[in-house]
Amino acid sequence: MYISMLTINKLCVAYEKNLVLENLDLILDSGLIHGLVGLNGSGKTTLLNCFFQFVKPVSGEILLDNKKIQRKDISFLETGNYFYPGITGKEYLKIFPKQNEKFKIEEWQELFQLPLNELIENYSTGMKKKLAIFALMKQDKKMLMLDEPFNGLDIETVQILKNILSRMKQNGKTIIITSHIFESLESVCDKIYRLENKKITGTYAKTEFDILKHTMYESIREKTEHLIEKIM
Repeated sequence: MYISMLTINKLCVAYEKNLVLENLDLILDSGLIHGLVGLNGSGKTTLLNCFFQFVKPVSGEILLDNKKIQRKDISFLETGNYFYPGITGKEYLKIFPKQNEKFKIEEWQELFQLPLNELIENYSTGMKKKLAIFALMKQDKKMLMLDEPFNGLDIETVQILKNILSRMKQNGKTIIITSHIFESLESVCDKIYRLENKKITGTYAKTEFDILKHTMYESIREKTEHLIEKIM
């Protein structure tokens, strides 16, 4: 079992001198599913890109188990995954090393039911997302980062993914899920963090999710009600 803790200290990230994240602090315990919620452009994907070293911060640090985080410790499901042209689903899965000897493609295929012998360009959006998740499970990393993982999935696969994440949590994995839709986090996360104004402005346990939801929705209503009134 992996026991991992993620620590973010005074993280600052900028694009062309415009700060996107500023002095962001956060500690994520192992064995939990952590949600990041925020409006479009709030910096959720930028934060994940820092974890995976796609983006270099201006200052600050990200530590996993008190050591500088490394890409080899992380599985990252991007919002839109890239697939090489002209390859099948089975060939795509072979790209990723198997970290867990218990992993068997045939058994996971019973769950995902993908046409692995067909070219990926013939897959639907949901099938491509399932294939990317399939590859993540094969890697069996200490930490999982999922950026909008439920987008494009059908009802059955959404529930399957939630059940998989719950089992991974029991095995001590550190899991981060981002979404700008609160309901997609509410049923699966143990804690949710609100990202706004370039930093984490609140941490909420399950018993406080209703408070967060009300606060967010009321803020949106107050900001837009007069505009809707004007145009309707």
